[in-house]
Amino acid sequence: MDTLLSLSRAIDAVSRFFGKFIIWLVLAAALISAGNAVARKAFNIGSNAFLEIQWYLFGAVFLLGAGYTFLQNAHVRIDVLASRWSMRTRMYIDIGGIIVFLLPLCWFMIDFAMPVVKGAYISGEMSSNAGGLIRWPVYALVPIGFALLGLQAISELIKRFAFLQGKGPNPLLHGAHESNEAHEAEHAQPHHDKAGEVQK
Repeated sequence: MDTLLSLSRAIDAVSRFFGKFIIWLVLAAALISAGNAVARKAFNIGSNAFLEIQWYLFGAVFLLGAGYTFLQNAHVRIDVLASRWSMRTRMYIDIGGIIVFLLPLCWFMIDFAMPVVKGAYISGEMSSNAGGLIRWPVYALVPIGFALLGLQAISELIKRFAFLQGKGPNPLLHGAHESNEAHEAEHAQPHHDKAGEVQK
């Protein structure tokens, strides 16, 4: 398990890197959008390339940030149901969801997107708009984004098994996966989840 937890920490580091990286993509998208609007209104200058790069950047933020969002436990959950279950039950449900749904989805999306990326790269596919951008880089965001999400899913799977074995912190607690102190506090004394059951 120690080897797997080391792998999990390495994957988490990759997700954190991309989480910080996409902050700059958001800034770039905002600056390009503002500059394009000023140029169009003040100087009557327009560019399809600047318009398209905005949605390229939006796609990059959405896809490259999915793994980091999972790391931060920020994806939408059905709390009305989850709050009624013990923490161990929630862990088992998460494990089942990751294995049965998330990892197969990531594999399917990568397998589906790669031929599209390869075909666009070989053909040099361009936007149909005048002055538009080449298409394969934005297509490539799909397999890259789902690969990052799949890696983070593996990391979260490891952390959930570690928690169930008493060898790791609760990954459902905000920041628990990033702090050894949380792990020590978890095992120093029992605490209750939202359903009022002692976590073990």
